[in-house]
Amino acid sequence: DHSPCVQTAGASQYEIKLINSLTVEYDEDYEDVTVNQMLAPKSQETDATEILNNLLKEYDKKLRPDIGVKPTVIDVDIFVNSIGPVSSINMEYQIDIIFAQTWTDSRLRYNSTMKILTLNSNMVGLIWLPDTIFRNSKTADSHWITMPNQLLRIWNDGKILYTLRLTINAECQLQLHNFPMDEHSCPLIFSSCEYTFHTTGHTHTHMLSVIADGYPRDEMIYKWRKNSVEAADQKSWRLYQFDFMGLRNTTDIIKTTAGDYVVMTVYFDLSRRMGYFTIQTYIPCILTVVLSWVSFWIKKDATPARTALGITTVLTMTTLSTVARTSLPRVSYVTAMDLFVTVCFLFVFAALMEYATLNYYSYSSRRPSCIEPKRSNYSVLDVRPPHTVIALNNSMYWQDFEDACVYECLDGKDCQSFFCCFEECKEGAWRKGRVHIDLLELDAYSRVFFPTSFLLFNVVYWVGYLYL
Repeated sequence: DHSPCVQTAGASQYEIKLINSLTVEYDEDYEDVTVNQMLAPKSQETDATEILNNLLKEYDKKLRPDIGVKPTVIDVDIFVNSIGPVSSINMEYQIDIIFAQTWTDSRLRYNSTMKILTLNSNMVGLIWLPDTIFRNSKTADSHWITMPNQLLRIWNDGKILYTLRLTINAECQLQLHNFPMDEHSCPLIFSSCEYTFHTTGHTHTHMLSVIADGYPRDEMIYKWRKNSVEAADQKSWRLYQFDFMGLRNTTDIIKTTAGDYVVMTVYFDLSRRMGYFTIQTYIPCILTVVLSWVSFWIKKDATPARTALGITTVLTMTTLSTVARTSLPRVSYVTAMDLFVTVCFLFVFAALMEYATLNYYSYSSRRPSCIEPKRSNYSVLDVRPPHTVIALNNSMYWQDFEDACVYECLDGKDCQSFFCCFEECKEGAWRKGRVHIDLLELDAYSRVFFPTSFLLFNVVYWVGYLYL
């Protein structure tokens, strides 16, 4: 039995055979590897030990290769294991990479039939390594489980390959003007470490601030290798709210007081997905605005119903605007989502103010007043006597219709209130040349104006942010 730790009691014969077959295959593979290692010539182990001892005998790791002769050229490769998550609040993103650097150190040349020496991390601290730093990293960790994730290879011509797996939280200054329809290029910037000196202070007091220095361009040059930046399968990436659009790499020269330095940058192009924000913000805001229009079809004398509906929609929009801001840093400019939520809030607030206006003018129109009453024959317009009980908005009101109202309307004048005293005045010739808006019909106007203007706003908003 090749698997004594596997308990086979109660298992079927098929399961026992499957377990034994998998165990046997594993043991055979293990035995093959062991045999191959055991059959390796002892002379190669001896040669590798002698080569390393001879190489490091007079080696000074504090000095760069070809110092004082020519610049050291560092060829760089980056393999991206994963990107994400991206934090809009902290303005940073996380990236997991395998960072490879290749250079030539003539001091490590050797003559042997072994063309390549593959060494573990114990050798890393014994030779010179580039002092590469990631300029926009907030935190960075190298992986040490189960062993340090480092690899060192030395060719017989002195070429060295040093790879290291890193997880970096890098700064990315997101421009959120178009949020949540924004696109970003998040950089990963690295170069040789720098030193600059600043002397500050007064006549008798001087302070010297020192920032770590590295190798300027005339001593060390970074270069991208062909196809030097590659990415793994994106299925395991944690971009959640973003789509990966591609990457690009650049080389720049920055000038400092300590010299000119080569700065390498990889840009990761990301485009935000709108699904989350459409469900959480845009659809609720649109539905809340539409809900506020229901009051236009409720009777204007149903004050409790219309007031409650208006206040509820306003409070709902206030809550939605607060929730929409939780996923954003406290930027001082207006984002696309802020604009949409603000306009929706204005529409809801305007619907509430519409009823307040309608209710006020409905109350005012119930008591028209006329000064300097003039007696006239009531048979001219066949109106009711001065003291009449009329029904207005399902309520009974006593009103004194003075003769002066009839006289002023026929004379081409309005009453002191906005509305005419009698229906006959509304169609008179005195109305020619004027735009007549009957505020008592404000609900009918709002049923057309509010949906039309909101639809027009949405067309301009989405076309402007998505296509312009």
